[in-house]
Amino acid sequence: MTAESTLGDFFRAAVDIPEIPYGEMLWESAQRFPEKIAVVFQGQKISYRELDSLANSCANALANLGVKKQDRVALYMTNRPEYIISVFGIARLGAVFTPMNPTYKEAEIEHHLNDSEASVLIVQESLYPLVKAVRQQVKSLRDIVIVGQHAEEGTHLFRDLVRRASPKHPPQLKLCWSEDMVALPYSSGTTGMPKGVMLTHQNLVANAIQFISSGRLTEQDTLLIFLPFYHIYGTMLIGGGLYAGATLVVMEAFDLERSLTLAQQYGVTWYFAVPPILIALDNYPHLAKFDLSRLRYIMVGAAPLAPDVARRVQDKTKVPILQGYGLTEASPITHLNPVDQGRIKLESVGLAVPNQEQKIVDLETGEREVGVGEIGELLVKGPHVMKGYWKAPEETARTIRDGWLYTGDIAKMDHEGYVYIVDRKKEMIKYKGFSVAPAEVEAVLFKHPAVADCAVIGKPDPEAGEIPKALVILRPGAEVSAEALMEFVGSRIAGYKKIREVEFVTSIPKTASGKILRRVLIEAERHKVQSGGG
Repeated sequence: MTAESTLGDFFRAAVDIPEIPYGEMLWESAQRFPEKIAVVFQGQKISYRELDSLANSCANALANLGVKKQDRVALYMTNRPEYIISVFGIARLGAVFTPMNPTYKEAEIEHHLNDSEASVLIVQESLYPLVKAVRQQVKSLRDIVIVGQHAEEGTHLFRDLVRRASPKHPPQLKLCWSEDMVALPYSSGTTGMPKGVMLTHQNLVANAIQFISSGRLTEQDTLLIFLPFYHIYGTMLIGGGLYAGATLVVMEAFDLERSLTLAQQYGVTWYFAVPPILIALDNYPHLAKFDLSRLRYIMVGAAPLAPDVARRVQDKTKVPILQGYGLTEASPITHLNPVDQGRIKLESVGLAVPNQEQKIVDLETGEREVGVGEIGELLVKGPHVMKGYWKAPEETARTIRDGWLYTGDIAKMDHEGYVYIVDRKKEMIKYKGFSVAPAEVEAVLFKHPAVADCAVIGKPDPEAGEIPKALVILRPGAEVSAEALMEFVGSRIAGYKKIREVEFVTSIPKTASGKILRRVLIEAERHKVQSGGG
């Protein structure tokens, strides 16, 4: 079956993607809308002209610290204007920003900084003590810049560096648009510690335009962003929102009532969520008291959506819900439901974004394209597909073949070209939209002296989507409680990766080569849950 006969008349027309560096997207918007408000944060308003100047000052400040083309600069902070300023400042030097999850613990910080070989770290003051504890183990790190009120000896204060630096645009660099990296986010992949995903200027510029075109974003829009900036979903909202000329209302962390208050106060037109937030909206008893008349869409991504929950929220708010889909390796958005209300399918992640090819191939060979309604692995190709994994050529070769990105997700397509995600081929656990690598959690469990063997799987959960559950075999004569094991793991990794349940077992099914038969364990767990025994 050809792609043409699969898609029929339902596809998005190609759009022009200008070959501009990522850092210039903000500059272009500042020329078009200089006095328009770009960012609102805790009542503070920053115009496009001001934001552009601050990005220049940040770029020049970092250049004064010795940051050069393709150097990695790590960002370790919550949602705040300094994050956006840093992203565009770093990009304007031809350097690479590498976002870090603000819930990281010491070992994760050390791995990320060492693996990315970051030369500079921009860190929120409240998170600095965690960095200080591992700084001696990170040899590449030359400078630490603190976002806050105080900087100790050996570090710099962000606001002082930016105030002292020139607000003029730094000298234009010669960049290879399709090859030079601008971002190095980390994706958990399927095994072990997270891997860096090499995203080029082409990748992020193209995807911002694909998002703007699919959602028909304009300068008339106001976006509420509480989803974390370090997550690729947040990165997309920054780039796409600012290039469209929209106003970004930024929340440092999610609070349901506060989000609705801000949506009402600023006339928010787009509200971006993940499924657990939709569940919270569904269960919120005071939803009707908020004026959401300006709200055009609620967009949901990052994890599977329960259509029944979406329908209930739609009925209560009278706001259409659009499900989308993407992955870090695609910068991220690959699919979004049409903004035409009559064509939204709640069960589907929607149609392919413009300038993207897609196909679904058989699970056995990964080469034969399957027909309408048949299940297989989803593949995508386009200007937004990553350059590859950082320092992992073998993994890159497995994931990108002949330009096609193998998403690892099992899907089907209907006769109109809408894609439905059926399951994940990868073994990732999706907890509240965050990816948890079982092998990473298992590695921590194995550090406990009482653990002889273990396997971590995702257990279905109505609120979180899935929760990490550990199946543990104890050493002969060893004794430890489930609570003690959960506490042991929780103190060593980020909160969203914590084990939420432990079951002690006597055997764990494995292949002859020793690989855990995780699918067998997952099916058994689902059966227990469905029969009421889990």
